[in-house]
Formats: sequence, C-alpha cells, structure tokens
Amino acid sequence: MIIGVPQEVKNNEFRVGLTPGNVSGLCKQGHSVLVQRGAGAQIGLNDECYRIAGATLINSAAEVYNKANMIVKVKEPQPQECAMLREDQILFTYLHLAPDPLQTQALIHSGATCIAYETVTSMNGALPLLAPMSEVAGRMSIQAAASHLEKTHGGPGVLMAGVPGVSPAKVVILGGGVVGRNALQMAVGMGAEVCIFDRDIERLRQIDALYGNRIRTHYSDPLSVEREVCEADAVIGAVLLPGAAAPKLVSHEMVRKMKSGSVVVDVAIDQGGCFETSKPTTHADPTFLVDGVIHYCVANMPGAVARTSTFALTNATYPFVEVLANNGVMQALSIDQHLRNGLSVHRGVLTSKPVAQAQRVEYVPAEELLAA
Repeated sequence: MIIGVPQEVKNNEFRVGLTPGNVSGLCKQGHSVLVQRGAGAQIGLNDECYRIAGATLINSAAEVYNKANMIVKVKEPQPQECAMLREDQILFTYLHLAPDPLQTQALIHSGATCIAYETVTSMNGALPLLAPMSEVAGRMSIQAAASHLEKTHGGPGVLMAGVPGVSPAKVVILGGGVVGRNALQMAVGMGAEVCIFDRDIERLRQIDALYGNRIRTHYSDPLSVEREVCEADAVIGAVLLPGAAAPKLVSHEMVRKMKSGSVVVDVAIDQGGCFETSKPTTHADPTFLVDGVIHYCVANMPGAVARTSTFALTNATYPFVEVLANNGVMQALSIDQHLRNGLSVHRGVLTSKPVAQAQRVEYVPAEELLAA
C-alpha cells in the first residue's frame, strides 16, 4: 500500500501523522510511504530523518493526496484537503464530525473511506486513540487556567496554589474521564482547591480512593454544578460522549453568575463544547470574554506541545495503520470490530449514529454497509 503523510495545515498545528520510526516499520513490511517535505520539521523530525527511514519526500500536499492509497493525518481535514480526497482512498485521522456538518458533507461527497481516531475502541470499551491526546489536553488545561488567572493575561491575579495565609484557586472539573482525571492530577499537584463532577459513581469512588480528602467529588446534577461553577476561579470542561456532540452543562446564565476574571477551559470544544458560550479558538488567538469570564477554547490544544503529542499519538495509532496497510480497508474493517467502530463515512454514506443524531440526518450502520 502507498501511505501518504501530508503536512498539517490547521492554525498552529505542528503534529505529524507518522514518525520516522513508524515509516521504517511500514517500509520493512513492503509498503511505500510518501511524506510531504517539512511535515515534521517544526518538532525536530526533519526530512532527512524520514528519508533515512525509507520515506519518499514529496513537495506538495496535492501530490501526496494524488498518489497515496491511505492518508494518515492528525487533525480533521480542512476544506482544501477534503477537496483532494477521492473515492478509492482511506482517510485515517481525527474527524470530530458531530458539530461540523460542512466537513461531514465534504467527506461524504469525496467518496473516501474515513475512519475517526476518536471512535476507535478497545476490548474494555475505552477509546485508545483519543486517550493520549485527552491525557495531554487534560494536563494542559490546568496550565492554561493557571496562566490566564494571572493579571497579565486578563485574569484576577490569582495564584493557583495560593501561599501560606492566602487561599489557593478553586478549580471545578466537569467530567471524570481521561481529560478530567489528568486535569485533576495537575490541579492537585499545583496545590489548587479542586472538586470534580461525574455521573459514574464507581469512577467517583476510584477518584476518592486515590485522592481522599485532598479533593471533593460530586455527582453531576444541575444544581450542584451551578453552585460550584459560580464560585470557581477556573472551570475545566472535560465531558465526552463518544462521537457525539458534547452536552451543554454550563448555560449562558450560569456564566453570567461567575466571578469576573474567572477562566473557562473547554476541552470538549472539538465536539462542540460543554459551555453554551463556547466557540472554537486557535493558539494564535486563544481566548475571548463573555460577561467578564475568560474563555479558552482552543480546538487543538495538544498542538502546542506537538513533539510530545506526536509520539504519544502515533504510539497508539500505528498498530491500526499496520492493520489497514497489511489487510486493505475492507478486510481490516471486517476482521477488527474496534477499528470498524471508528468508521464514520464510507463511499458516500455516513455510518456514524452519534453524528447522524447530532446533525439529524440519515446513516447506515457500518456492519450493514460492509455486508452489502
């Protein structure tokens, strides 16, 4: 198979779909890998690294898309990239289609087979290709909150840890999944006063057993969420419904009641965000104000630590790339249910139920489509 790795084009996105080590592994199995020149240059993976690993260096994204059977990326394809996809091609990347009907329609129109990292599953029902970036984003969310609580970044001038005689910042985390638990670890480590919400009692028990009275755990109900959010210095949105639009847990009215200069970090923004007031931002212009509350809603947070993120992501994605390359897409999807769960669009048909529900459109289940 010919595998193509284009340079990412999203704002301040420096991650890359395959590392030189991945390229070497694929080439040794008889595959060809095309890498766009400069794809990894910003994170210390220069063209020579890829050439030594066995890649063919390509000058333009258009040529990569034209020659490759499978495109391996990081972020969802931008409109100009969707236009380069074709019917006999595989696209393997993050898609986050639920809040993005325009991208959905562009991928359907392309006729390509599009597999979303974020909905590929594992034996225990986890999301192994989403987890590494959720770990990164969860940890970064506290860094972002701490930074924007500083007066020089528009905040009220609050130190996350406080000092003897002065209270620490109060941090509220909405969601106890991978993002929430990693945010919790960082917030506790920085000395903040932390409470975390979830609706999974067993998960709350596990968190309580680990942290004890250093934190507070809450079952997520609207009244409790409103009470804690309105008293918080920083609120982390860490709620995930796999493949679906994020639920709006914090209304505009609740934001109005928050303290002036407090910070919202919406890690769920890729799936539409869990704050009613959220809208996607970029690393170039990461924040905006709503009723005096700072909103940090960068849609590719891990891109800021692109080297760490690239290796963390490709450690997880590479085995699936191998399965697709060695078996072809139809056989790979047939033999691997967990990979099949990632299928979102196949030859002009939407196959994702959560995306269909979010956009109120028709879909065909992957099993039914592949059996036809």
